[in-house]
This record gives sequence, structure tokens and C-alpha cells, in this order.
Amino acid sequence: MRLRRTAALTTATALALLIPAADANAAGVACGGGVSSGRVAVNGCISAQRWKDGKVFFRDITAYAKLRNTGPRGVNVAYEAFFRIVSGGHWVKIGTGRTYVAAGATEGPMAIGDTSRVCGPFNVKAEIRVHAKADGGAWSNWSTAATSQCQT
Repeated sequence: MRLRRTAALTTATALALLIPAADANAAGVACGGGVSSGRVAVNGCISAQRWKDGKVFFRDITAYAKLRNTGPRGVNVAYEAFFRIVSGGHWVKIGTGRTYVAAGATEGPMAIGDTSRVCGPFNVKAEIRVHAKADGGAWSNWSTAATSQCQT
């Protein structure tokens, strides 16, 4: 039993060291918790950039997906993202996609879709949710991420 536990810990440590660091372009991307559907795990991620047009402030909100294939074979994965303003907003689909994820590999964060919104008088929270499914599988639960990037 002790040998099994030690082997599992050693394997997990070795795998953690092999995971590549996120690229510099993803520095402003915040990811939510992971969910899975079979051997495919997904994290919903969000970024927001504030900008100004005249006297009006806007924010560009982008949804991303980070996909992991924990299985022994590569798989095609479909994913989609929805967006809302948390205080009373309704969910709106902002993008879909499809990609191949090799066995044991991680893809992303990959941009799925984006939207621009006027910054309100209060610093309201924007939220995205992402889910994914492998070919022939069921949709995963939702992975959410949120941001409040309209500070004045």
C-alpha cells in the first residue's frame, strides 16, 4: 500500500513538471474550476480589457476554454461558451468551437468568443460559462469564470 501511494505521488509530481507554462499572451486570462465529461476535462476562462471611446468606457470580454484529455487516445472535442452580466443578466451564447486533443495533452486556453459592453455606473461582474464534450460523449457540467474590469 505504501509503495502504491509513493508511486502515485511520484507520478503526479513528474506529470506536474511536464506541463508547459502558459504563453505570455494568456497572462490576463483567469480560469475557473475544472469539470469533466469522461476523459475530457474543461476549464472556462475569461479576460477583460477596458477601453474608452470619447467619454464612455467599454470592456471587451473574451471567453476561453482550456481542455485536457486524460485518456490513452486522442479525441475530437466540441465546446461552447455563454456570457452574462451577473446582476440580472441572461445567458447569451458567444461562441463555439471544435479541436483535436491528443492523448494526455492539454490545449489552450483557446479563445472561443468575445463581446463588448458599456461599463455601467457600478462595477458589475461579467461571467462566462464553458462546457465541452468528446465525440460520442455527453456534455460536461459548466465551468464558470468571472471578472469586474470596469473600475474608474
